[in-house]
Amino acid sequence: MASFFVSPVLQLHRVLLLSWFLCAATALLPLHVAAARAGAASYVTVFTASFAASGTTCDDTGPAIARRQRNGTSAVLRLAHRHGPCAPSRSSVQAGPSFAEVLRADQRRAEYIQRRMSGSGAARGSNKGDLQLTAGSSRSATVPATMGYSIGTFQYVVTVSLGTPGVSQTVELDTGSDVSWVQCKPCSAPECYSQKDPLFDPSKSSTYSAVSCAAEACLELGIFGEGCSSSQCRYVVSYGDGSNTTGVYSSDTLTLTSSGDAVVDTFLFGCGYAQAGLFAGIDGLLALGRQSMSLKSQASNAYGGVFSYCLPPKETSTGYLTLGGPSSASGFATTGLLTAWTAPTFYMVMLTGISVGGQQVGGVPTSVFAGGTVVDTGTVITRLPPTAYAALRSTFRAAMAPYGYPSAPAMGILDTCYDFSRYGVVTLPTVALTFSGGATMSLEAPGILSSGCLAFAPNGGDGDAAILGNVQQRSFAVRFDGSSVGFMPGAC
Repeated sequence: MASFFVSPVLQLHRVLLLSWFLCAATALLPLHVAAARAGAASYVTVFTASFAASGTTCDDTGPAIARRQRNGTSAVLRLAHRHGPCAPSRSSVQAGPSFAEVLRADQRRAEYIQRRMSGSGAARGSNKGDLQLTAGSSRSATVPATMGYSIGTFQYVVTVSLGTPGVSQTVELDTGSDVSWVQCKPCSAPECYSQKDPLFDPSKSSTYSAVSCAAEACLELGIFGEGCSSSQCRYVVSYGDGSNTTGVYSSDTLTLTSSGDAVVDTFLFGCGYAQAGLFAGIDGLLALGRQSMSLKSQASNAYGGVFSYCLPPKETSTGYLTLGGPSSASGFATTGLLTAWTAPTFYMVMLTGISVGGQQVGGVPTSVFAGGTVVDTGTVITRLPPTAYAALRSTFRAAMAPYGYPSAPAMGILDTCYDFSRYGVVTLPTVALTFSGGATMSLEAPGILSSGCLAFAPNGGDGDAAILGNVQQRSFAVRFDGSSVGFMPGAC
């Protein structure tokens, strides 16, 4: 039998060629396949083109979890990026703020939440940060939400109908507010800003009424009350970035779905006659906080003790908001829902650990997380206690170092940035957040990096409240009931 001699050099060339072929093949696979074959527990392979924030085509396949949960009692509505191709009306698409402007506004919001949590920032009329419903029936309504820009940061909007006959209103979704409101006629600039839809005209709604000063609903406004005018209850809300709204506290019919089968009668909201700040483009705000004035609380009798949302991962895709739905948390990783008595509006959970590349980040005592973590749709970048952030940053940089990606200048509050301009594919170490009870969020690549930077920042101090921002929540179904918060990946 003939034998052949293969030189060590030729063997090395073959090994190198095979290695190159395998790497190239992995890089060309879809992200979830590449991650699985390369060891998803430690790193993910990402096409740099996926970092692009914009697109011209709407990839509207509909919310995956909503399709799985449809059982005849739920209404599923579309949620989209307000400035992208999935927006309800392309004619309403507006240029958003720069990323630097977003980060500056985001920092103001984060500082405001932390002041509220510490009990030192509960300024009159100020409230921002939560989302939940109350136990009841199994009915559910899913409202389409659209990722947009308002109050100076990335926000999400839904389109609802107000009054009889109904008038479409595109309103910002905020889990950190308790008072909903829209701009109302008569109102002109500068008291009212330019918005997408016509101003709501209460005189043309047969079901509208102003709340009287003697009504219990007026008394429940508390710090949001602004006294009386002509026996009508007045409200005022000021936000962390200095924006504010004031007007008449009112009641009317709120229709959540286009089919008209999800209605909240005598819905309490603010009819705004004077607004100021960074609201441009939206028609108002839909509050999902935990207090009695919020939509969550007002709709609890009709839609039970559960609500969920899925924030779209990018502007070319859609997400959803659901009031009600299945009572079971099957399929969700759940953690206990906590309440901060200094700021009962907020939905609180307890973060217990962070891992990078499948390994727990060390050097972070559990006491660092003692202030709890606010789950907030309005904050963009997740805030961590300084000790935890420093450990995460150090571990992440070390995991990135072998790949040799050049660093980029810091961007505002983001200080760990990379220049991927010469790369078509990059490899990132995985990042996961673990909460009390063992619930873990294994983040998608867009939840790890934002504009090429590690999408985390430090908060005020160890023991202060952390904030789970919307960058990390995108594509997760986030479910709330009276006792827990659940996370499910890949839901929209």
